[in-house]
Amino acid sequence: MNKVIIVGGGAAGMLAGIIAARNGCQVVLYEKNEKLGKKIFITGKGRCNVTNNCDPEELLQAVKSNNKFLYSAFYSFNSQDMMALLEEAGVPLKTERGNRVFPLSDHSSDIIRGLERLLHRYDVHIRLRKEVQEILIEDGRAVGIRLKDGYKDRAQTVVVATGGLSYPTTGSTGDGYRFARETGHTVTDCMPSLVPLTVSEDYIGEMAGLSLRNVELTIRNGKKILYQDFGEMMFTHKGITGPLVLSASSSIGKQLKKQGTLEGYIDLKPALSSEQLDERILREFENAKNKQFKNVIGVLFPSSLTPVIIRLGGIPEDKVIHEISREERLNFVSIIKAFPFTIDGLGGYSEAVITKGGISVKEINPGTMESKKIPQLYFVGEVLDLDAVTGGYNLQIAWSTGYLAGMAVSENI
Repeated sequence: MNKVIIVGGGAAGMLAGIIAARNGCQVVLYEKNEKLGKKIFITGKGRCNVTNNCDPEELLQAVKSNNKFLYSAFYSFNSQDMMALLEEAGVPLKTERGNRVFPLSDHSSDIIRGLERLLHRYDVHIRLRKEVQEILIEDGRAVGIRLKDGYKDRAQTVVVATGGLSYPTTGSTGDGYRFARETGHTVTDCMPSLVPLTVSEDYIGEMAGLSLRNVELTIRNGKKILYQDFGEMMFTHKGITGPLVLSASSSIGKQLKKQGTLEGYIDLKPALSSEQLDERILREFENAKNKQFKNVIGVLFPSSLTPVIIRLGGIPEDKVIHEISREERLNFVSIIKAFPFTIDGLGGYSEAVITKGGISVKEINPGTMESKKIPQLYFVGEVLDLDAVTGGYNLQIAWSTGYLAGMAVSENI
C-alpha cells in the first residue's frame, strides 16, 4: 500500500488526505496544533465562507496571482464538487449574496467536523501536536519527515500543506517556505493580503466603528486607478476595513509597498450623479433657508460622519443656508462624491486573511501539485504563490489543489 505523509491539517491538507485515503492510500496526517482546521474555524467571522458557488471560469477570474496555474485544479475539482463532498459528509450548505457558500448552521466548526468524519471514514491516521522539522530527501526524492522531537517517519510521498504567514496564532508560521527553500525551491516575496489598510488622516479614526454600505471605493496612484469597486466597508481607529477594503488590498499591496502612500476616495452616494446629488441637497436647502448648515445636512449622513464631512467640505457649520454660494455647494458635492484620505500601509499578518506570495508555481506541476525539482514531494494550498479576492475563492484554491495532490499520490500506487 502506498503510504502518504501530509504535513498540515488545514483545508488543503485535510482534503488531500481524504482523497488519497479514499483512493486506497495509507495516509498519516501531521498537525502541530492540538486540533485540525484552526484557520477554517475563524474564517468568515466564524461562519466559514467555504467556497463560491460559481463556474471554474469565474473562480479563475477571482484569482489575483498566477491564475492560469489553477486551470487544471479548478476544472478537476470545482466549487460544486466541494459542496457535494461536504453534503456527503453531513454538512448542509446555503448560498448567500455574491454566491458565497456557508454552512447552514453558520458555524465553521460544522465544516471541520464534516471533514474529520471523512478522514475517520477513510482511516486517515491523525497525529496532533506533532511538529514536522524537516522533509527527508534521499537520492533527490522525498522519502519522509523528521519531527521536532527527532522521530522519523518514512513514506512514498510527502504533501506539504502548511499554509502561509497569515493569522500566525493558528500555526501559520511559514514552515512550508522553509521546507521549500531547504529542498531547493524558490519562494517569492511574501506580504499580508486581504488585510485592512492604514490611513494617515486623524479624521478617519474619529469615525471608528462606522460601517458604510453601497459605497464605491477608488484607489489611485496619481491619475492611474489601481482599484475601484462597490460594496461595504468600515472605518477603524487606524484606517479602513471590510470586504471592499480587503479585496482592494490584494490589488494594491505591491504598489503601496513600492510607493509608500496611495490616494483613496469614497463615493458616499454612488447611485446619484453629481447633478442629481446637487438637486437633492438643494431640496433640503429649499425647506430650511434660515437654518444653519450643520442642522440641515445631517439628514444625508450617519451622525459620526457628519462633523467630518462638514469640516472637509469647506462650508462653515454655522453658516445660514441662504448665504451658501453655488460654488460652496458644488465643492461640498465633490467631497461627497470623492471623500479623500491617504493610504499609508497594510495591516500585519495577524490581521491578514491570506498571504500574497509563496512557493513559485513555475516549480510545481499544475496537474498534480508535485514538485518539478523533487519527485514525490507535493505542495498544496496557501503555501503556494496563489491568492484571490474575498468570497470563498481562497478556500477553493486549497480544496482544488489538495484534491489534485490526493488524486496524484494515489495514482502512484
